[in-house]
Amino acid sequence: MIADITRARSPLVTKLSHFVPLSAEDVRVLAALCLNEERFEADTDLVVQGDVPRSAFVLTHGMAFRYRLLPDGKRQILTFMIPGDVFGLHAFLLRAMDHSIGTLVPTRLATISRATVLDLFDHHPRIGAALWWCALQEEAISRERIVALGRRSARGRVAYLLCELVWRQRAVERGEDDAMRLPLTQVELADTLGLTSVHVNRIMRGFREDNLITLARRRLTLLDVERLQEIAGFNQDYLHFGGAPEEVERYLDRLEQDHAGPHRP
Repeated sequence: MIADITRARSPLVTKLSHFVPLSAEDVRVLAALCLNEERFEADTDLVVQGDVPRSAFVLTHGMAFRYRLLPDGKRQILTFMIPGDVFGLHAFLLRAMDHSIGTLVPTRLATISRATVLDLFDHHPRIGAALWWCALQEEAISRERIVALGRRSARGRVAYLLCELVWRQRAVERGEDDAMRLPLTQVELADTLGLTSVHVNRIMRGFREDNLITLARRRLTLLDVERLQEIAGFNQDYLHFGGAPEEVERYLDRLEQDHAGPHRP
């Protein structure tokens, strides 16, 4: 029997439940994945460009970021990882990683072996479909970043990123309404958005003066989400939190019946 998970017991369950309702067995399997956590201090590399990827992991607490270092030492932050995000579902197919991942704050993660990843896709169709959705959402976030860097104004880039981070945190129940803890320095924001830290400082100060945000003790609150969306020229549809189409859910139902045994009319 499929349970409609409305209050998740972990960020991973919460995130995957946005796509499809999970069964009690699905929740049990996902909870077991996150039992054995490893702890990492802030400013620690979890993966280094050129490493041979050996396993996947779920970020359970904290915050991390994907990045590339250029030959001249400049850094481009690609995307941020928050609780519930999964790394490396297909990384074991690669000979070497093409980017690095570092922590922003003290962070915990749970490692998932290659065999476990394959078992999830083979024997748990709803989890497998939801993990595919995670990968598609990650691609959508990367596309939105390209649009921001290529076509948005500096103010639009900052507005877009602040909205995205709050929406993603809220979706895994790690934010409160339109507020979240923001452990990013102005240098890190600049490295993400292709701006200078001085320019980021000027934009953030302007947002505060215009009563669009408050930022105190690293706690960010969006005071006027509609205006910030207007400045950025976007909405949150690209995060695909609306769930699977009905035909996908019917297909997953059939797959579960096939796994359970011969179909009986």
